[in-house]
Amino acid sequence: MAMTMTQKILAKHAGLDSVEAGQLVLVGLDRVLGNDITSPVAIKEFQKIGATQVFDKDKVTMVMDHFAPNKDIKAAIQCKMCRDFCDAHEVTHFYDVGQMGIEHALLPEKGLVVPGDVVIGADSHTCTYGALGAFSTGVGSTDMACGMATGKAWFKVPSAIKFVLKGKLNKYVSGKDVILHIIGKIGVDGALYKSMEFVGEGVKSLTVFDRLTISNMAIEAGAKNGIFEVDEQTVAYVKERSDREFTAYTADEDAVYDETYEIDLSQIQSTVAFPHLPENTRTFDEIGDIKIDQVVIGSCTNGHYKDLEEAAEILKGKKVAKRVRAIVIPATQDIYLKAVENGLVKTFIEAGCIVSTPTCGPCLGGYMGILAAGERAVATTNRNFVGRMGDVKSEVYLASPAVAAASAIAGKIASPLEV
Repeated sequence: MAMTMTQKILAKHAGLDSVEAGQLVLVGLDRVLGNDITSPVAIKEFQKIGATQVFDKDKVTMVMDHFAPNKDIKAAIQCKMCRDFCDAHEVTHFYDVGQMGIEHALLPEKGLVVPGDVVIGADSHTCTYGALGAFSTGVGSTDMACGMATGKAWFKVPSAIKFVLKGKLNKYVSGKDVILHIIGKIGVDGALYKSMEFVGEGVKSLTVFDRLTISNMAIEAGAKNGIFEVDEQTVAYVKERSDREFTAYTADEDAVYDETYEIDLSQIQSTVAFPHLPENTRTFDEIGDIKIDQVVIGSCTNGHYKDLEEAAEILKGKKVAKRVRAIVIPATQDIYLKAVENGLVKTFIEAGCIVSTPTCGPCLGGYMGILAAGERAVATTNRNFVGRMGDVKSEVYLASPAVAAASAIAGKIASPLEV
């Protein structure tokens, strides 16, 4: 039976020769992930079902990244619960202040995901790791608890949409613009419980970090997962970080797809998602004069070194507009250190930005950049729902690091080609 990339990975991990869309399968897990918000719930459920040990101390991962360093007493209690659990179960991959980073940037950096893996995480943006040719998806904390205890999870095998990429991106256009363009095209439910599979000669022109961004936001189109074909770039990235053996899966030529889209990367322009949905996209020929109060450059979507480098290139020698708060958040400690060593942090500070320790804080309206009523932010984050970054009467505009940096300088939503 012909299968897609995702279906082949699920079949392998279910011990089956083949699977088909709609089939229920029990799948072995290569990694179970939680953070400081979702793990405490999973820990309580783990204890409630009477589990006494995790299935594999090397395959459970907890990252303290949402409200860490702790913003208040409740956050401190949550992190302590995770810390105590991981100590008790000798969990190898526990990342706290000083070692942690934003989870979906940290795991690839640490080599904890390789092609062909099955990964679940109690965070919706766990689909990020599809950039490396893995099947990864977000689950609830109860599923995380069962995964920690048994090393298995039930899935309904998804059908798929194929995205055939061709051409090459223009200057200051990145993976963020690609995925916003796609979501604007198909809508926030356009891939509901489907696998978004990216193939074609255009893939090779995208960096691994572009692919991480695109896969990260597959959930914003309603997808079960996003996944890229493994190529030389993927292999080089993974082998630099991991010595694990892996399998790269490609779809059968006659695999069945619900839909196929051809995307010419050279035709994609800088794209901004207006409030209050990622599908509400516009390009700069449709954007008027929209003043802003805050810019956030970071998150699991766009806190990679490549993103900071692009923003710094635009900000170098310039100043953030008066009354605009510009917040830069490297996604991991290693990215932060590299940004210090290569002068990016100096560029940001001289431009009038602040630079934070790695955290998810502002993305979910937690801390480090909350909006008041009537305020507007341009953010490189992945969601702009009502109240996502603060007051329900605030507005979040999703954009690439290049657009965010240009907007910080202009004091309004601006193209990087205009500042």
